[in-house]
Amino acid sequence: MSYGVSIPHIYRQIGVYASRILKGAKPADLPIQQPTKFELIINLKTAKVLGLTIPQSLLATADEVIDGLVAGHA
Repeated sequence: MSYGVSIPHIYRQIGVYASRILKGAKPADLPIQQPTKFELIINLKTAKVLGLTIPQSLLATADEVIDGLVAGHA
């Protein structure tokens, strides 16, 4: 499992910051920002190898579930 910041969201925030600086804002005047979007990713294939059972309630809240199956293959 991984719980951390959303990388695409962080890239968007960086773009906004860069835009403000390019428009003349002083970096020292810009507020410090904290991540606001986090993602939960669960790797079921690894959990099964380790003999772990992930509760369905946790799977339902995950942003991404990696099941190890290739699309079209069972």
